[in-house]
Amino acid sequence: MTSQVHFIRATGSDPAEVLAAKAKRVYLATGLNERIAEGDFAALKIHFGEAGNTGYIKPQWLTGLIWEVRQRTKHAFLTDSNTLYVGNRSNSIDHLRLAWSHGFTPETTGLPVIIADGLIGRDKQEPKSAQARTASSKIASAILDADAYICLTHVTGHVQTGLGAAIKNTGMGCASRAGKLDQHSVTHPRVNAKQCRNCSVCMSFCPEAAIVQAEGHVVIDPARCIGCGECLVVCKFGAIKMKWDEDSLRLQEKMAEYAHRVATHFQGKAVYVNFLIQVTKDCDCMAKNQKGITEDIGILACLDPVAVDQATADLLVAGGGGQDPLRAGYDIDWSGQLAHGEKIGLGRRTYSLVEIA
Repeated sequence: MTSQVHFIRATGSDPAEVLAAKAKRVYLATGLNERIAEGDFAALKIHFGEAGNTGYIKPQWLTGLIWEVRQRTKHAFLTDSNTLYVGNRSNSIDHLRLAWSHGFTPETTGLPVIIADGLIGRDKQEPKSAQARTASSKIASAILDADAYICLTHVTGHVQTGLGAAIKNTGMGCASRAGKLDQHSVTHPRVNAKQCRNCSVCMSFCPEAAIVQAEGHVVIDPARCIGCGECLVVCKFGAIKMKWDEDSLRLQEKMAEYAHRVATHFQGKAVYVNFLIQVTKDCDCMAKNQKGITEDIGILACLDPVAVDQATADLLVAGGGGQDPLRAGYDIDWSGQLAHGEKIGLGRRTYSLVEIA
């Protein structure tokens, strides 16, 4: 069995209305829109781009696709979850303001923006099912409260996973802040004593009383800490840090398992749309303009996140003349997320590419 990946050629130099028409066509080709029922809550998952970044999917490119979704339901919304790092997207107020500044307003898209894990990233659900790397996942609540899922991904390279595409946008992007911590670290958060204000807020939120007073600051007792990430979420001063100690393969496998739990929730009412336009070395969390690492290729859509990411990678390598532009940026074997995704039933790496003229 193979999955059909629909593909249409497109470049960033195409007028916005042309890109909007192309995105709509490739999305409709998957048949997902017909599965959206009247009254369904439809989550359009997207990265709104960091301040100063230019590679993110532009809202004007989505107007045609969004129009089609709105013909099926009045309850569609654009969404993302808050970031683990402290910045413009680590709480919903700043996150919303950033989304608006990049044009994701009701006037442009016709949709509201809902940050899926709440004001400071604490709103989550924890579906359980034992996998090789994780026993449960901490997923942003609004994602799992929805009935249909449309994953809109600007494909990039990535410093830890090598490839940032549909699996990452779903597995990492739909996780709450605690879920992101779970994927990134197998140890526990730490306290930067110089930044700690000794306000003790984190102590009141710790479910295991693992945070204790030291001289002028708090410390985390690793013997009691369960790695839930609550302290990192509630600290307003950035004093609690994650440990970037997860090796790439384990991170990719955890990410695929999180993505699997999201995909399982939607039971066939999920679609994955990848934009291969201004594919950059680093993800859209980078607060700077980045040049593309390859020529623009187009837009892909599929009901299978593994297949669409495999096709994405294949097109990138083909566009590089057989040289992998992703590994030229970071020498990371990005295929681990695809292999593990296939192993756990997230999707198939075999696909047929259906080009739309």
